[in-house]
Amino acid sequence: MAAPAACTRFSDNYDLKEELGKGAFSVVRRCVQKCTGHEFAAKIINTKKLSAREKQHQANYYMNGFSRRRFWMLYSKHFQKLEREARICRKLQHPNIVRLHDSIQEENYHYLVFDLVTGGELFEDIVAREFYSEADASHCIQQILESVNHCHQNGVVHRDLKPENLLLASKAKGAAVKLADFGLAIEVQGEQHAWFGFAGTPGYLSPEVLKKEPYGKPVDIWACGVILYILLVGYPPFWDEDQHRLYAQIKSGSYDYPSPEWDTVTPEAKNLINQMLTVNPAKRITASDALKHPWICQRERVASVVHRQETVDCLKKFNARRKLKGAILTTMLATRNFSSRSIITKKGDGSQVKESTDSSTTLEDDDIKESDYCYTRLRLDSEDTDARKQEVIKITEQLLEAITSGDYDAYTKICDPHLTSFEPESLGNLVEGMDFHKYYFEHVAPKSSKFLNTTILNPNVHLLGEEAACIAYVRLTQYVDKQGATQVCQCEETRVWQKKDSKWQNVHFHRSSNTPPFSYPQHK
Repeated sequence: MAAPAACTRFSDNYDLKEELGKGAFSVVRRCVQKCTGHEFAAKIINTKKLSAREKQHQANYYMNGFSRRRFWMLYSKHFQKLEREARICRKLQHPNIVRLHDSIQEENYHYLVFDLVTGGELFEDIVAREFYSEADASHCIQQILESVNHCHQNGVVHRDLKPENLLLASKAKGAAVKLADFGLAIEVQGEQHAWFGFAGTPGYLSPEVLKKEPYGKPVDIWACGVILYILLVGYPPFWDEDQHRLYAQIKSGSYDYPSPEWDTVTPEAKNLINQMLTVNPAKRITASDALKHPWICQRERVASVVHRQETVDCLKKFNARRKLKGAILTTMLATRNFSSRSIITKKGDGSQVKESTDSSTTLEDDDIKESDYCYTRLRLDSEDTDARKQEVIKITEQLLEAITSGDYDAYTKICDPHLTSFEPESLGNLVEGMDFHKYYFEHVAPKSSKFLNTTILNPNVHLLGEEAACIAYVRLTQYVDKQGATQVCQCEETRVWQKKDSKWQNVHFHRSSNTPPFSYPQHK
């Protein structure tokens, strides 16, 4: 008798449960294997949605004169990437890597069944700990290096090592660190170096990738060096709002160990970072050698066990910035209906220049190519774009007028009820909801705006699709003090707006100054 045919449908083997996370074209849900009762995480890629998006791409490509052949080459690459990710994940079986258990392809969906990891991000767990030392950082990077070493031994380069891809197996104390997301991973032969395309996340990219030189396994070690630096002080070695300046820093290896935060870090830790952040990839330490470094394998003797509260405080702010930028990116992808994660604009001479991209945004060559047609679409809609930018500036001015006049009712109509904010008054914490702000309106806000005037300087609006925007500006407030003299105070603010029911609402803001919004001396 012939053996029964194997089940090929996901629903034959698994029961889907609640949603764990969501992207522009995929969703992650908990699932239970029917035959064993074991729990897993299913990454569900909506290939029908991808196809619908590609039809829109095709229309734009044809409108801009691109060939049918070029379009379908890019279209097929999306599905090749899914197959590549599944093939690579099947090769990797290590306690510090999120393991792929199953891959099922159906007509409209592709299912990847992974380990269910419930501990959240490593970096978020660190800031919740009561104690965190250099020795703890050593243990974290050791587990990351163990996973990277396993990848490299199996001919795999991850290419996107960053905090978002470092998870914990569970919420239990001492849970294992798990490396996740092999969507950009590639396969290499031995110590092969070649040009595999531009891929990675800006703040973690290696010099050789930025220089568009042949690269290989050492790109992962460079990213490990950046991660270790952050683990020790809570901020990255390379940082600049301007992407071109950021890339210049990385290509030259321009980083340092400023006082006082680095004064308490052992020389051995700095030595390991230096060997990881070596500009020449041929001289960069390997994963296997890094695991033999005294600061790793002899941590009990070498690494400091003093609690690093300053690192935890800085890491809280670092995490808050990452989460905000991640939310902006998700909104952009969902509302624009295209996958490019960086925008290409064209200068007057016809050349292309990449706009500043935040350090948590993943880039890949195909994303940049797909942006070619986006430029034409943006150019055709330039008048509408300018009008919407002015709309964002105007609603921002209305919100500031409500603050200046102490009108809480007007303020709440413009703000989302779940407004989040990151400002000096919250002592480095991300605040959600209106209660925190209501206090200032009720107890500190001016009763009259007669002697107050607020001006927005240098407003810079970034449209994140049709229904979201981000504005950054300098806010000047003039007031008359008790002696009748005119005074001025200044702060820098960034606000994220989202359109809900055809009305703009402020969903997040960040203010730099430690001057509260209502602290101006009142005229008597």
